[in-house]
Amino acid sequence: MKLLFISLGCDKNRVDSEQMLRRLLDYGMELTDEEKQAEIIVINTCCFIGDAKEESINTILEMAEYKTCGACRALVVAGCLAQRYQDEIISEIPEVDAILGINSTDTICEAIETVLRGSSYKNFAPLCGFPDSRGQVLTTPGHYAYLKIAEGCDKNCTYCVIPSVRGHYRSIPMEELISRAEELAAGGVRELILVAQETTLYGTDIYGEKSLHRLLDELNRIPGLFWIRILYCYPEEIYEELIDSILRNHKVCHYLDIPIQHCNDTILRRMGRRTSKKHLTECVEHLRERIPDITLRTTLISGFPGETDEMHQELLDFVFGMKFDRLGAFEYSQEEGTPAAELPNQVSEETKACRTADIMECEEEIICGHNEDMIGKVLDVLIEGRVADENACIGRTYRDAPDVDGYIFIETEEELVTGDICRVRVTGAYEYDLIGELL
Repeated sequence: MKLLFISLGCDKNRVDSEQMLRRLLDYGMELTDEEKQAEIIVINTCCFIGDAKEESINTILEMAEYKTCGACRALVVAGCLAQRYQDEIISEIPEVDAILGINSTDTICEAIETVLRGSSYKNFAPLCGFPDSRGQVLTTPGHYAYLKIAEGCDKNCTYCVIPSVRGHYRSIPMEELISRAEELAAGGVRELILVAQETTLYGTDIYGEKSLHRLLDELNRIPGLFWIRILYCYPEEIYEELIDSILRNHKVCHYLDIPIQHCNDTILRRMGRRTSKKHLTECVEHLRERIPDITLRTTLISGFPGETDEMHQELLDFVFGMKFDRLGAFEYSQEEGTPAAELPNQVSEETKACRTADIMECEEEIICGHNEDMIGKVLDVLIEGRVADENACIGRTYRDAPDVDGYIFIETEEELVTGDICRVRVTGAYEYDLIGELL
């Protein structure tokens, strides 16, 4: 049967989709990107913020039409939106034949079999442990892959639905992660990207202590891997053994994603964040002192309830002072069922948009300065492909995570292919990207 698989949302969701795809292809299905030809349509949904929720709902409604105007015999909805709004989806979109919760993705083939026999299917396993995994079918280009090292979250930030949707924090055992990483490396993966809602707490639930540094030590030994990248480290959880491990393991990129969301102490308390402006400043300064060439990425929320013009200006001043190498800013999304949604002094959509634009304008100036400082430096570059109709390749340095950061453009007639690694001297800079020459 022909299968159309749609994965929405974050890279953690992508890993879930890749694991479902492994089962479906082993089951004998054939992938297609033609909606009308698809006999089975699976949508792995997201509901983290309002825009993601809207995209998921619209996608389900769009795919539901192929129950009548296409070949679709089974429409399956999984992921965060399914977990959070299972009753609403079942009652409001009758075209949906099967619905799977976060911890029930390993029943995807059973769900399809049940639907093809003429019955609907619904499975929501308790949010503890993990679905059984048989590996991943990569949806990335193949030279890099995401490795999810934990599920769920215990932070309970007041704006976030993740703990209620994905459950408590639970680490995947180290031996299982090492085995998966070895398989990925053997299949040609050069860059392994570690993800979770919070990577820095890895191991606390099963080993009794933070163990990300131990995991890095083991992954660094795997042949074939060139880079190991860490995303989503809460700044208050960064610890010295982790920094030591980044320094001693040559495959670990000197790159950390540390989502801070804000700097004003009042806003941080309202958000339920367990840090302060003073601590954030000390954390950034300490990381740069210990790892001088580190690239720091962060994310911010603008327009949180109660944020005043003065607080916004404080955040702008902080961004300018900290000079983050990479930064993303997002408008606060008032999510039902979260404590923040009930807070007074909600900020207007217009104001949120303006404040987000202010932050990104400030960061653009900072990144331009950082890129200018890179001119003359020699860096390893992971090739992503060729530029169409030009004698040039496009790649990434250790300073750039895929999809969210910049690129380096290299003018060359050499036959470099995706996944190659080469030495490049930086010769110029754009706003977010670099220009280089092959050595």
